[in-house]
Amino acid sequence: MDEYVCVTLAAVAGEGESAFANRLTGFWTHVLRTRPDDYARIYAEATAFERDGDCVTRQYMVEPGVVETLTRELTQQAIAWHPVDLDDLYTKSEASSSDWFQIEH
Repeated sequence: MDEYVCVTLAAVAGEGESAFANRLTGFWTHVLRTRPDDYARIYAEATAFERDGDCVTRQYMVEPGVVETLTRELTQQAIAWHPVDLDDLYTKSEASSSDWFQIEH
């Protein structure tokens, strides 16, 4: 059974959705080009941005084994993330609801 964890990425306080979306596009393009095998382990992206106080956030469902590499890349690209609970697992069906876009690989 495929299982995923939820990774929440956070914008800089006061950064708008558009600016954050542009930074995320650049980040994921970088990952796709430099780490295609790791990119293939990113399963889904939330259909909408959310807010956490002054910050815009976006969630992703990823395979647990890619979290360490992903957070290292996020740090290098200056994108913040919320702590990831590796014990809070989601099934493929949970990560395939209408709240998620499946990422084509």
